[in-house]
Parts: sequence; C-alpha cells; structure tokens
Amino acid sequence: MNHPAQPITLYRFSRSGHSHRAELFLSLLGLPVKPIDVDLAGGEHKTPAYLALNCFGQVPVIQDGEVTVADSNAILHYLASRYGAAHWLPREPAEAAQLQRWLSVAAGQLAYGPCAARLVTVFGASFNPTEVIARAHALFTVMDAELSQRDFLLGNQPSIADIAHYSYTAHAPEGNVSLADYPHLRAWLARIEALPGFVPMPKTAIGLAA
Repeated sequence: MNHPAQPITLYRFSRSGHSHRAELFLSLLGLPVKPIDVDLAGGEHKTPAYLALNCFGQVPVIQDGEVTVADSNAILHYLASRYGAAHWLPREPAEAAQLQRWLSVAAGQLAYGPCAARLVTVFGASFNPTEVIARAHALFTVMDAELSQRDFLLGNQPSIADIAHYSYTAHAPEGNVSLADYPHLRAWLARIEALPGFVPMPKTAIGLAA
C-alpha cells in the first residue's frame, strides 16, 4: 500500500461522527495523520480561511499534499481509492452499486435518524425526538436483517460502507436509541472494533449512555 510523503492533515471535531469516519479510516489504513481540532463553538468553521477548505463550513476536511477533500463520505472514497486494499472500495459494477446505496443511506436515513437523535441530546438540536428515534429504529431493523446474512454490509470483508455507518450506530444510545433488539448489528459493531488500527470516538455520557 502506498503511503503519503507527509502526514495527512485532518480538520476535525472530536464529538462529530462525520469526523470520526475519517479519523477511523485513516487509522485503519495506517496512514500518518496531523489532526487539527476545529473550534465549532467559536465559529472557526465559518471563517474565510476554513470556508476556503470547505465552502459548506463543515468538518471533516483532509489535506493530502496538494489535494483537499471535504465531506466525510468523499474522504472515505478518496482514501480507499488512493491508499486502500480492494475490499474497501469494490469496483465490480453490482457490488459498487450496493456500496453507493449504503453511502446514500449514510447520508439519508442514518443522518436523519440516529445521527439526528444524538444531535438532540448532545448538542441541543431542534429535531423532533420521537420522529428521529423512530427513523433510527426503522433503519436498524433493516441493517440487523441484512447483517444476519453476512459479516459486513457488502459481504465478508469490510468496505467504506461499514465505516460510514459505524460511528453514529455505535453512539446511537447517546441519542436515546437502544441497540438491545439488534444482535446482528451489535455483532457487526464488535467486528469493526476488532479491526487492526481501530480507534473509538469519545463517548458522551448522555441519553441511554448516561
């Protein structure tokens, strides 16, 4: 596997699951990283300097030499394409389509389900808790059924689809979403946590995780 000539700069916020996706995958790939914490509370992400990195003013962003990549799923795709083994980013058309499907779920049902539920408790977001918790359980019911048939979302090896879903699924209890009824989902989380190079996202003692 190729390695960059210099550490990859990661602009992050430690309690962001989107940031953790990038941080986790960088670690799983064994890539050198220079982390830079972005002061979201202080509005650093809305400064002209940061908006030059990501015009949407969001974390994470990476800089790999002359290349700047914003958006967590785009970062996963870039890192897998440039540095990862083939199983992280399948190229066979049918499997690649399934990967894209799960990345769409990560930006859709996951973002507006378990991620949103956690935003309510951890950051005081104004989502309807009943609605987003119900959406989270609907997603986890589907994922649990899928994972009853295979070790990872696409098959028996991990892909960036798994990394895209891990952080907000693992931390769903912080948003009052219980994982008790999803044994296959919990086993999948454990398989990811057992991968060499795994790094956890900091826990917040709130919701069901209090």
